[in-house]
Amino acid sequence: MPPHHSSPFESAVPETPDASYVFSEQVGHLLRKAYQRHMAIFQQNVGDSQLTAVQFVTLCAVRDHGPSSLTELVKATAVDQATIRGIVERLKARELITLEPDPQDRRKVIVGLSEAGDRLVQQTVPCAGKITELTLSNLNPAERVAVLFLLRKMIDDPQD
Repeated sequence: MPPHHSSPFESAVPETPDASYVFSEQVGHLLRKAYQRHMAIFQQNVGDSQLTAVQFVTLCAVRDHGPSSLTELVKATAVDQATIRGIVERLKARELITLEPDPQDRRKVIVGLSEAGDRLVQQTVPCAGKITELTLSNLNPAERVAVLFLLRKMIDDPQD
């Protein structure tokens, strides 16, 4: 009987799938599903159909930290530099923010909150409270405290 020569494709496909790994039970998948649910709740309840969650967070960061550079907004919002530039452009087009050159470095831009932006944040904050409530609605008070504690713990860098 001639020896069996396996094709390179045979070893690429396991004989039996590893039953211990169920993708739908993995933390990344569950976080993504929870995030998708939260985003849907946000869009349904924000009150301004043009305002995205990340735009709202950016407006809140400027309100809380005062006029900020793009680098400061990246740190405050956890949104990458390229994305924050697009968000700033859209908020500027809606006249919700102001852009001024940095007095120390004229190449940098400082993002401020316009009067319209401040009004929108004030109008949206009650909606944001409702959005949080709806997102956590399946959890009892102890579970709410626990999930927020655990999420914060997950994002903390143990090196810090």
